[in-house]
Amino acid sequence: MKEPQRIIAHFDLDSFFVSVEILNNPSLKGKPVIVGGRERGVVAACSYEARKFGIHSGMPSKKALQLCPQLIVSNSSRADYSRYSRWVTQIIASKAPLFEKASVDEFYIDLTGMEKFFKPLQWTIELRQLIIDETQLPISFGLSSNKMMAKMATNEAKPNGYLQIPFGKEKEFLAPLTVNKIPGVGDHTHEILKSMGIITIRDVSERTKEDLEERLGKWGIDLWYKSQGIHNGEVTQYHEAKSVSSENTFNENKTDMKFLKSELVRLTEKIAFELRQDEKVAGCVAVKIRYPDFETTSRQTTIPYTCADDEIIPVVKELFDKLYRKGEPVRLLGVRLSELTNDAIQTNLFDDVERKSGLYKAIDNVKNRFGKNSLTRASSTKK
Repeated sequence: MKEPQRIIAHFDLDSFFVSVEILNNPSLKGKPVIVGGRERGVVAACSYEARKFGIHSGMPSKKALQLCPQLIVSNSSRADYSRYSRWVTQIIASKAPLFEKASVDEFYIDLTGMEKFFKPLQWTIELRQLIIDETQLPISFGLSSNKMMAKMATNEAKPNGYLQIPFGKEKEFLAPLTVNKIPGVGDHTHEILKSMGIITIRDVSERTKEDLEERLGKWGIDLWYKSQGIHNGEVTQYHEAKSVSSENTFNENKTDMKFLKSELVRLTEKIAFELRQDEKVAGCVAVKIRYPDFETTSRQTTIPYTCADDEIIPVVKELFDKLYRKGEPVRLLGVRLSELTNDAIQTNLFDDVERKSGLYKAIDNVKNRFGKNSLTRASSTKK
């Protein structure tokens, strides 16, 4: 039996972090704005007005300020980024039959087979309008036969627009676009392709797979398929309950607060490390306490998306302080991180983003080489 033609929508919240800043401070509208650190940080997001100066995401903030001295640097709404991301997620979850949350501001929806019940393009237009009406956030979408094509359609539809690529028109749509618009073609690969005389996606499609493989290895074959509009990535069902956790049942009941706090730090370090290994960030933290009579209590709170120990540990300690019945022995302690989504450079927007990112990378490299417990905070050491 022939499989039904796939229908995939890709939603992207336009300049999400800047848009939230503007909602909280309307005077920023129409001005060159970046979200990120001022000196040592990087540009996490930038307004379209800032892009006119050559500013882009990932650029050092210092360089951005040199390109545009009147640039406004903002990151005052950090806690709201998570709130708005959850808000959009809830709207999509209430309407979509199957969706994937690819990052805090990016979603895929699989509408395959639903054309029997409604017109997919009209349904997607209405969902986009609902998100705009409720959140006031600008959002673009693309609709096509696979995830890659839908994402590329979204990119062409920005800002705050939408575009459908009908089935069978994929190559026609791709042909005139520059090759670096294919997802995964970075600066290095782009330079190699230009040296081969490949400028547009049509140029790629007219080469043989063998020719591309000789210069680019297996990635060359993948690139050829992409130039044909072929992509087989699946929309992975989003599950809000997905989490990572760790807990410890003590051999003896514990009342020593220093011990209990150090155990909380150890557990948090452990699962934050696991989170970074999976390139995920968490938006919710929970602490669990079990007493000798087996009565178990837990408490959770939402947090700005992060995978950094130093941002999660204070929240864990605060939850414990609110939950713990003072003076009572503890049989078990647990920490859980949930509302997981893919990592993004925007998860930490302070001036020390580069330094902190480098620090955690170094820490994780040591742990991967010598074991998870080879490097720990002094506060996690129990005496």
